[in-house]
Amino acid sequence: MAYLHAVNGDHAADLLNDALTTAGRDDRVVCLRDDLAVGPIEGIDEDPGARVSFWQTVLDNPERDLRKEFEAQAAALAELAHTRMEVVVWHGLSAADQLMLRRVAFHLRNAPQRLNEVGLTLREADPARIGPGKQIAVGHYSPDILRARFPTIVPIPVLRISRLALEWQEVKRVNSEVRRLTTNTFARSSFHELDALIIEHVTAERQPLNHLVSEVMRANTGFLATDVLVLWRIRTLADAGRLSLRGKGKEREIALPLHENVLDTPR
Repeated sequence: MAYLHAVNGDHAADLLNDALTTAGRDDRVVCLRDDLAVGPIEGIDEDPGARVSFWQTVLDNPERDLRKEFEAQAAALAELAHTRMEVVVWHGLSAADQLMLRRVAFHLRNAPQRLNEVGLTLREADPARIGPGKQIAVGHYSPDILRARFPTIVPIPVLRISRLALEWQEVKRVNSEVRRLTTNTFARSSFHELDALIIEHVTAERQPLNHLVSEVMRANTGFLATDVLVLWRIRTLADAGRLSLRGKGKEREIALPLHENVLDTPR
């Protein structure tokens, strides 16, 4: 049977396409490109305007047409909802993957008989690829593991689809800045917690910015914090005078500002 495969993120889509090609299958992959663990999501299924504004701020790339990209995402979700094909949602144990699963379940709630899943587990993963808090996304599994899971595609029970759809509606209603995954439930959080974590890792002595970003990404935040998100929060903190940045490109360094850096003395 041919399926329409839904997965979160370009890298995961590339890996799944590789697995399909190696297996000699011509199924198509629908890539959903949004980290639903962060940013506003109230009204996302009606108007992506708030998401567009959020990611424009985070990415700081005026030349990128995010409105067009989100319109493409809406079209992809509409295709999943209205196609006659069987749909398979691939998901790992990450906040973004689990939220994507719930969003797709919401859009297919009126056609539950077409919705299937592959839920990847920690046992299948390379331990080195498992993130903080034992979170891991589909994009961290190898194509060989994905290919081995094709025979394990299973329908999602109707009652579970209804529950997943209701959970999606609830997280949209709460509309927190950050959604942390804890034992298969979502807890509300804010960027202030991520900011505090960043400040905690900044020292009086200057250190390479890339090193600090990696350290923060390895911390257990309840979601898989990306370098793009962490860098945005660092820029925000620097603009507020709470951090000091110096240099350009790979040579950029970070430290506490002078008024907080008690180890600095006038020369």
